[in-house]
Formats: sequence, C-alpha cells, structure tokens
Amino acid sequence: MGPLCGAQIAYFIPLGLESLVTLSKQLIGQEPCNPVRGQDRNGMNRGYEASRHPAFTSAPERRAERHHFMMKLLCGFTLLLAVAVAYYIYIPLPREIPEQWKLMVLDATFRGVVSMGDVAHSLGLSHSVHVINSAIVSFESLVPITNQEIQTEDILFDGVHVRVYHPPGRKEKLRRAVMFIHGGGWALGAPKLGSYDSLCRLMAADLDAVVVTVDYRMAPDVHFPVQYEECVQAAKHFLKPEVLAKYSVDPERVAVCGDSAGGNLAAAVAQRIGIDNSTSVKFKLQVLIYPVLQALDFNTASYQQNHNVPILYRRLMARFWLEYLDADPDLKHSIMMNKHTAQDQSLLSLNRSKLNWTNLLPKRVIKDYKPVFPLTGSPNILKDVPALLDSRAAPLLASDEVLRMAPRAYILTGEHDVLRDDGMMYARRLELAGVSVTNDHYEDGFHGCVSFAFWPLHFSVGIRAVHNYIAWLDEHL
Repeated sequence: MGPLCGAQIAYFIPLGLESLVTLSKQLIGQEPCNPVRGQDRNGMNRGYEASRHPAFTSAPERRAERHHFMMKLLCGFTLLLAVAVAYYIYIPLPREIPEQWKLMVLDATFRGVVSMGDVAHSLGLSHSVHVINSAIVSFESLVPITNQEIQTEDILFDGVHVRVYHPPGRKEKLRRAVMFIHGGGWALGAPKLGSYDSLCRLMAADLDAVVVTVDYRMAPDVHFPVQYEECVQAAKHFLKPEVLAKYSVDPERVAVCGDSAGGNLAAAVAQRIGIDNSTSVKFKLQVLIYPVLQALDFNTASYQQNHNVPILYRRLMARFWLEYLDADPDLKHSIMMNKHTAQDQSLLSLNRSKLNWTNLLPKRVIKDYKPVFPLTGSPNILKDVPALLDSRAAPLLASDEVLRMAPRAYILTGEHDVLRDDGMMYARRLELAGVSVTNDHYEDGFHGCVSFAFWPLHFSVGIRAVHNYIAWLDEHL
C-alpha cells in the first residue's frame, strides 16, 4: 500500500479526537462503557449491570477496569500523535525522486529547526540563523571521520581561515589541488565537520590532491561582499607560486569547486581570478554544484516547477538572498513575485538578456512555463539593494568579456531543484562565450543531494553525483 496522502491523514484526525473524548468520559464515569454482549435494547440484564456497579465490584476489579481504560486512552493518544506526525512529515514529491520517505523526514526535521529559530528570533533570544546553524553543527558533529589517512592543517590564508587536506605520500611529487567553498545560503554550514569534511577527505584521497576548504565568515555576522572578498583573498593567496610550491601543487592543475551558495562564490572567484592581471596562476577548472547565480527572477521554469520541493523552497532561497545582501527581510514576498524586476524597471535594461531563460534553456525543461514579470513593480528595491545587480553577488550577470576569461566548467544540476535553471543558464552563457562546459544533469536530483551522500543519509542520487563529479575532476584536472 502506498503512503497516506494529506487528505487521508486529515480524515483520521477527527476520528482520533472523537475516540479520545469518548475514552476520557468513560474513564471518569461520565459515559457508560460499552454494553455487555447479549443485552437487549429495552434495558434487560439490569441485574447484571447492577452487579457491575462500583458498590458490588471488588477493588482489584476496579483497578483492572481503570487500567484497561487507561491503556485504551494511551492507544488512542498514540494513534492521534502518530497521525499528526505523519501529517507534518508527509509532503507530495515528484515520483522521480527516490527514497521519498527519507527525504520527507529530513525535510520535516529541517523545517522544525527553522521554526525553532524563528521562534527564538521573535522572542529576542537569538538570531534565527544562529539557532539553525547550532543545530546543523550539532548534527554534523555526530558524523564519523572518514579517510583518516588524510592529514589536515587549520591555517590562515591572508587572514582567512582555511583547512588544508594533505594526502599521504611523498611531498616531492607535484599534486593536483582543489579549492572547495561550502554552501549553506552564505549563512549556514560547518565546513570542517560532517558531510563537508567527508567530501573534502574523499576528494583528497580519490584524486591524490591537496584540498583547501575556505571557512569564510557568514551572515548574519557579516554580509556581502565580505564572503566573496574572503574567498578571493584565500584563492589569491593559495595561487601564489611560493604557496603552491610549499604544498607541492602543480600550478597548472588547480580547480575551484563549490556547492549551492558555495557554487555562487566559486563562480564569482573564478571570474575574478580570470581577469586579475596580478595573479599569474589561474584556475584550470571550475566545478559548480547546483549553484545559485542570480536573484532577479524567482519565477524561472525551475522555480515555478519546484517552489515547494525540499529542501530548498523558493521562500527560503529568497530569505537567504536578503540576509546575504543585508536587505529588509520584509521584501521576501515582493521579490518572490518579481516586483523588483517588473517591466517598468529601467535599471534592468542591460541585464534582461543575461537571464532570459526562454532563450537560454532547452525546450524540454521550459515545458509550458511562462515568464512572470509584472507590468509595474517596486522601483525602490533595486535602488535600496544595488547588490542585486552586482555580478560579484550574481555571477550570471557577468559580461561576455568576463565569461571568456573563465576556466573550463563542470556544472551539476538537478531536475527537482529551484536552482536548476540558474546552473543551466550559466552553462549556456559560458558556451556562448567560448568556454567548454559539461552540464551533468540528474533527472532524480534535488537540492543538497551531494551533501547527503554520506552517513547517516546515503541518498543514492547523492552518491552517484559525488562519484561522477570526482571522476570528471580526475579526468580533466
């Protein structure tokens, strides 16, 4: 039998409540128990009923009867609780997504943590992001360390905290290197713990490469452009010939990699290094894993299709953007309706073609979705939040001249991810600029699947995605 749908679960809730009320009344004596089998409708067998009156029953019998009703009450409460929990956990998911109940439980847990953070924030106890991140760190701390032969070193690169992963073996041998930038909406994540630590150790082991993960400061403690600038600082320091020589890294074989918001930072850093004449060593490759690349259109085909698919809902992505750009959180609903990019917004004239998904996306993903741009909007949004138009924050808005200097790219996208079209549009723009691009698309992919390739989750699509992108790096780096 398939999983209960929301309507089926909702059907059982009033039944459970009614049962609890009846049982409670019976327990306190306000409602008679079920009649004895064989009793007629005219009240016969009254002698037997009288014999069941408390005055004619012994203390052990009364205790047994009370225990019986307590057990029934407990069973009714347990049933109601189970139905309520199932109702909270269950959400309809596209049938292509495997291991659906596992994803539902994960999403329900995350939604619960976000709600706790919002309550703490509204009470003035703590910023919601701090509460959410504390829960994430606590969970990630439970993940066992893998590939323990990999040595780690926590150090500063030009004042920026990083961790360097060293594979075992002779240091005289020149190795490949990957700079990894973690995701989490520029606000969440524990790059030195759990899944990110496991991922970096796996890359170091499978590629026999030096891996550097950037522990940049996050919102709400800092906002754009601090995260971007710290990643640029760390990259420029690592790419210095003397630093590469210290770690026995081949300067011709260095890649930058990131997932989600880390993919945003990786793309922006790759653009910056590509046009920076002061940096003699350039990245050979960029690996962008379901990157977020623009905040001007929250109604692309993938946003429309997947706005309620976990774990990255459209409303959550809008919230992350506003926090990152230090904007008013009350703008969330306006930008979700594209009021900041309405047709009367003259500030967008130079950028509309860069995110025209009706031209940049393949027809198979556009399906029957149509662009959503109101005739009139809120002109103050772009004036109050100018970073929405800054290519350092939104790499999809970079000019063709900048894109031509970017390194060869691998872009991973998932069909059931609101950010699918960000990655696909960027892949197409890079191709049009003459950059070689591999767009590895997963029909069963959802946002965050790469982070869920490790214990205790082990999503099959995440395991495949990690294996494939590391294999691509192994072949091309």
